[in-house]
Amino acid sequence: MSLKCGIVGLPNVGKSTLFNCISSGKAQSANFPFCTIEPNLGSTNVPDKRLEKLAEICKPQRVIPATVDIVDIAGLVKGASKGEGLGNQFLANIRETDAILHVLRCFEDGNVVHVDGSVDPVRDKEVVDTELQIKDLETIESRISKTQKQATTGGDKEAKKLLELLLRYKAALEQGKSCRTVELTDEEVSLAHDLFLLTNKPVMYVCNVDDASAVNGNHYVDAVREAVKDENAEIMIISAKTESEIAEMDSYEDRQMFLDELGLKESGVSRLIKAAYHLLGLQTFFTAGADECRAWTIHKGDKAPKAAGVIHTDFEKGFIRAEVIKYEDFVNYGSEAAVRSAGKLATEGKEYVVQDGDIMHFLFNV
Repeated sequence: MSLKCGIVGLPNVGKSTLFNCISSGKAQSANFPFCTIEPNLGSTNVPDKRLEKLAEICKPQRVIPATVDIVDIAGLVKGASKGEGLGNQFLANIRETDAILHVLRCFEDGNVVHVDGSVDPVRDKEVVDTELQIKDLETIESRISKTQKQATTGGDKEAKKLLELLLRYKAALEQGKSCRTVELTDEEVSLAHDLFLLTNKPVMYVCNVDDASAVNGNHYVDAVREAVKDENAEIMIISAKTESEIAEMDSYEDRQMFLDELGLKESGVSRLIKAAYHLLGLQTFFTAGADECRAWTIHKGDKAPKAAGVIHTDFEKGFIRAEVIKYEDFVNYGSEAAVRSAGKLATEGKEYVVQDGDIMHFLFNV
C-alpha cells in the first residue's frame, strides 16, 4: 500500500534533519536554503510494541513490521505558485503525496539562517498556506467554469452538487482559509477527493523546538496552536537536533537513558512515524505464527476481504471467512490454541470491519 507523507516547509526549518532521523533514505542536511533539490523518498518501519509482544510469544523465524513512506520535499518560498524558487517542482511533488507533515521552526539559533531573517512560525505557516491556496484557487476556478455549463444548460444534478461545493471552496480560499476548513457531508467527501486539492490534504504541524522545549513546547508553539485552532489539523512538538543525537547512538539502552534524562517516554521520531501512519488513515492487523509475525497495513474501515487481499489478491477473490483473535486475548491466553479452547476465536464473514490490532487467519478458495 503505497501512501506517502510529504515533509514540507520553508528552507532551513529542519525538514531534512527530521527526514534523516526517520527514514532509511538519506537527505543532505546543511545550513543553506534548497539543500534538498530532488524529493527524497524513504520507507521507515512503524514502531509497534504489539508486534514485539507477539514475537515474544510466538518466537517466529522472522518479524516484519508495517512501513510508511516519507518524502522530503524541497523548501518553498513566497511566489512558489508563480514559479518562484523551486515552486513549480514543490507544488508538483506535494500533489503526489497523501498527507502533509508541515515543519515549522519554533527555536532561536543565530547559527542557523532563516530565509526571512527572523523566527515566526505563524508567518512561515501562512507563507506556505498562501502558495497552496493560490494554486487551489486556480484549480477551483477552472473547474467552476466547466461545471457551471453542465449544471445550468445540461441540468446535470451531480454537476449542481459539485458546483455548490466548488463555490464554497472558492469562498473559503478567498478568505485565506484552506479547503480542509470547509465542513463536508459524506457525499461531498467523495466529490472533494476527485478534485485533488493541495489544502484539502490531512496535515500535521510539526513544531521543531530546542532541546529545552521538547517536552512542553514554548511561546512559538503556543502561537501555532492558536493559529490552527479552527483547522482540522494536528500539532506535534519535536526537537530535530535532539532526534539527530538520538539517531547517532548505537545502543537501545543509551537511547532510552538519554530520553529518560529529557523526561520523554519515547523518541519524537517514533511518535512522528506513528502519527504519520494514522494521519494517512491507516491501521494494522497482524498474522502471527512460528514462521512469521507480521504487521499488515490497511485503511481504517476496510472489511475482511479487503484485508485478505493485502496479503494476496487470491485471498480476496476467493474469500470464505476470517478467523479473528483480539490482540488482548492472544496476549492473555498465550497461544492460538489456548484462545480457541477458551472460545475467544471469532469467525467473521465478508461484512466484518477489521479492527486495529486484530490477529487474523483467512480461509479462501480459488
